[in-house]
Amino acid sequence: MDLGLKGRRAIVTAASRGLGLATARSLAAEGVDVVMNARGAEALNEAAAAIRNEFRTEAIAIAADFNTDKGRAEILAAAGDVDILVNNPGVRQVPTPWEEIAPEDWRYWLEVHFLSSMQMIQAVAPGMRARKFGRIINMSVSFIKFPQVGFAHSHAARLALSGATAAMVRDLIGDNVTINTVCPGLFDTDALHTNLHGHAERGNTTYEAIVQDRKDNCPAGRFADPKECGDLIAYLCSAQAGFMSGQNIINDGGVYQGLF
Repeated sequence: MDLGLKGRRAIVTAASRGLGLATARSLAAEGVDVVMNARGAEALNEAAAAIRNEFRTEAIAIAADFNTDKGRAEILAAAGDVDILVNNPGVRQVPTPWEEIAPEDWRYWLEVHFLSSMQMIQAVAPGMRARKFGRIINMSVSFIKFPQVGFAHSHAARLALSGATAAMVRDLIGDNVTINTVCPGLFDTDALHTNLHGHAERGNTTYEAIVQDRKDNCPAGRFADPKECGDLIAYLCSAQAGFMSGQNIINDGGVYQGLF
């Protein structure tokens, strides 16, 4: 299927590795020029060069912190008019008992998982609206559908973003601008393996045992390839997906058992 994206321009954050990189690659494969952001310059520059060489599209690397005003300004200045925005905070979740979450911690997680993405949306959506095409994807986690013990701080902030964008979509879809949230489960990324090592240490068990436990509790019986998330996002950005907006789309191998 031709997704109708050739010649479009996208911002993808946290794009030097993992799901962000997979998303940039899937969009580039459809002929999209990508403005790629991450904090670390070396890995980001290598990733952008690889995309340019493989897909013959433009790939601009902007090393900046997406979660700061300065970083967001640098990304937006380099990108210019964009048709696609993929907000991926790139901040690893750290479990914290709810009793230990201080006011400054709540503010920090709201900054990285809500305010940063919202400010990017507010910056690009008016131009998308004027040009009658826009696709905005917020990268979240499957657990916002069934929040986990120890993650009240990050899940609350992610849910705030989903709630805010749900209140915006009806105002935008008439101008062919959509906002959807992708909620991945266990994907085979460096971030996942770092988290699993942490779970093993905290649980006084082995990394191998934790990996097997997670796979045993996933009906698909495996960790997903990041490309499976990137390709889903590319479809949600397509010309054909203009009738879908305000959705929180679970992509977790069947772990979530709810209907809605």
